[in-house]
This record gives sequence, C-alpha cells and structure tokens, in this order.
Amino acid sequence: MAKTTYYVPIGPIHPALKEPIRVEAEVEGEKIVKVDVKRGFAHRGIEYMGMKRNAIQTLYLSERICGICSISHPYAFVIGSEKALGIEAPPRAQYIRTIIAELERIHSHILWLGVIAHEIGFDSLLFWTWKGREKVLDILEAITGNRINYSMYMIGGVRRDLKESHIRVLKDMITYYWEFTEHMKEVFLSDPVYKARTRGVAQVSKDVALKLNLVGPTARAAGLRMDIRQDIPYDAYADIDVKAVVPQDIVGEARGDAYDVTMVRIYEIEQSLDIIEYCIDNLPEGKILAIPNYIALLNKIKKTEGEGIGAHEAPRGEVVHYFRYDGTRDGPAVWKVIAPSYNNINSWGYCLLGAEVADIPVVVAYIDPCMCCNDRVAVVKDSTGKILDYSILHRKAVEKTRALEKELGVMK
Repeated sequence: MAKTTYYVPIGPIHPALKEPIRVEAEVEGEKIVKVDVKRGFAHRGIEYMGMKRNAIQTLYLSERICGICSISHPYAFVIGSEKALGIEAPPRAQYIRTIIAELERIHSHILWLGVIAHEIGFDSLLFWTWKGREKVLDILEAITGNRINYSMYMIGGVRRDLKESHIRVLKDMITYYWEFTEHMKEVFLSDPVYKARTRGVAQVSKDVALKLNLVGPTARAAGLRMDIRQDIPYDAYADIDVKAVVPQDIVGEARGDAYDVTMVRIYEIEQSLDIIEYCIDNLPEGKILAIPNYIALLNKIKKTEGEGIGAHEAPRGEVVHYFRYDGTRDGPAVWKVIAPSYNNINSWGYCLLGAEVADIPVVVAYIDPCMCCNDRVAVVKDSTGKILDYSILHRKAVEKTRALEKELGVMK
C-alpha cells in the first residue's frame, strides 16, 4: 500500500516567524520526509546603497543590517575600513569597542534563550529571561544613549568615551549577571522537560558542521573550537587570550543539538563578563579617535586606495565585511557583507529531514536566524535554466492574474 504524504508550507508570512523565510516540508504522518528552505524575501540592497554614500554614512547604514546585533556589522565595518585605509584605532578606543561588543553578546544570548523557551512553550521562562535582559540594555543606553543602534563606532575609534559612572554600573552589572547565569543553568540546563525537548533535536555532528560551514555557537555546540576572537584576535581580544566555549570542556562531550547550543550560549555570557571585567580593569588612558575631524577622515578616504577585510565574532557567529577604496571617492567602491545566518541556515535542511513536525520551531530557532542579515536576491530560472528577468516575471504575473479573474468570473 502506497504511503500518503502531505505538503506543509511554512512562511514566508507566518505567526511563528519574526522575519520572512519559507520552509516547504513534505510529511508522512508526523515525520518530515522531504524539505526545502527558500530565502531571499528580505533583500534591501544595502550593499548597493552603501557604495553610493560616503564611508561615514555607510557606517550608519551598516548598523541597520541587523536590529539585534547592531554593533556587530559596524564593528566588522570599521576593522575592514581601517585595514584598507591604514588607520589604527587608539588603545583606549579598542578596549571600549570590546566592552560594547561583549555587552551586545550578553543581551543577544539572553534574548535567544527567551526565544527558544517560547518556541517550546515556556512563555514564563521567556518573560523571566527578557526581564533579566533589561539590565544590560540599560547599561548600553547609559553608555551610548540608545538601547539599540548605538552609533558608537567610528573608523579609527569610537564616538564616546567611558566615564567613571559607566565603570561603576558595569561592575554592578557583572555582579548581577553572575548570579543570573547561575539561575539560567538551573531553569534551562537542569530542567528535565527542557532537556527532553531539546536533546537530540537539531543535532549536528562536528563533521557535518564543517561540511555545512556553520559558525558561532551553532558550530561550537558541535564541538568545533572556532571563534574569531580566538583565531584572529583584534582590539582588546589580542590581550585577553579568549578560548572558544565548547560542550566537551563543560560536560565532557559535544552532541551538537539544541541543548548544547543552549549550554554554549549561557557559558559564553559568563565569558563575556570576564572579558568586560578585564577591559575595565585594564582600560588604557588616551584619546578615542585616530582622526577626530570627520572632514579630514573623508578627505583621507578620498585619497587612499586599498582593500581590507573586517571580521568580528558576533553573537550568532562570524561577520565579515570586505572593502575596496579606489582613491577617487569618499566611500567604498566595493562593499560585501557576509553574516552568520547565511552559513547557519544551511543546517535547517539537514536537521529537519527525518524530524517531527513539532520540532520545526526549535530547528528554526536554534541557530538564532536573522533573515535581514542575509540580504540576498532570489534568482528565478525556468525549466531550461534561463534566468527570468523583471519583464518576464511581470508578464507571467499579469497572465496569472488574468487567468484567476477568468476562473472566478470577474473578467472585465
């Protein structure tokens, strides 16, 4: 007797999705037997716009690539630009950058912990974690003036200095989150229901993680010791000796599932607290900008020809920005962005195949996806392999509309 399968489309607009993505699953009972993931619904042309503006305007545009990780893209942007332009940020600015980046990692990881709790039905845990996240957002607002989109980084340094009052609240925050993370270990890692719901779900081995080019906590949960702060240290990270957080160092083995990703993120919060404490205890004196005059900076950019790559370990994984300045304009001639979700979404097809329908939200959430970070165009081809351009797609849309009108009896 032939088995019956059903087609289950999810997205691009769906109550469970915060951003547009489409997952097309074919199910047999509750088991997924075929799956296809489609993206490209959030293309905004940011790279193209950035190449039409000066470098400072493009820097602020880069901050809008992602709302949650709104320091990660500017961080990679300034590092790449400085390499291309031959500029070095002052030591004090480098330490301030590192502090802000780790504050963002704390808030992003706590946000994800709330999201994964929500996806498995623990809404009370969602509210508790997000209440705890308010502390770090208050600190970011006190230092930068904003809870999100901080406008803190600049090519050659930072725009604002750290005051003694900021250092005092940072030390209070560190004490607060050491206690908070201990509670999170209890309510996440020691809870039998949470463990049962995440153990074995979205499981990726070390070999598969390498083949799929996974990055960030998703890769580290599979046991890969990879972290830009460790492998290619920059700014204050070069003085700190950061080590990648992997499950085998915590519990003796790495299974690479949603439970291990949870573990990695909680322990990375503690690592961020250590990094922030080191930075404020060893904060150098001095200036915070290599070129304080923005007009002078733009003039230097206009006269400089060079290229550079900026890489930063964002909360979701490595962010890479490539730049080329051609010496004829005050903005980048070439700007290319690669965000971690572009790599990590590759795991969805692998993890969903053979999984239960109820596991779809957990598989989707475990990489902490950002669709807008992808910012890619979907290329559509016909059966012969010919790319369907705007004129062909428009004609087909008109033809389909006319056919529907005829079918529904509403032809004019």
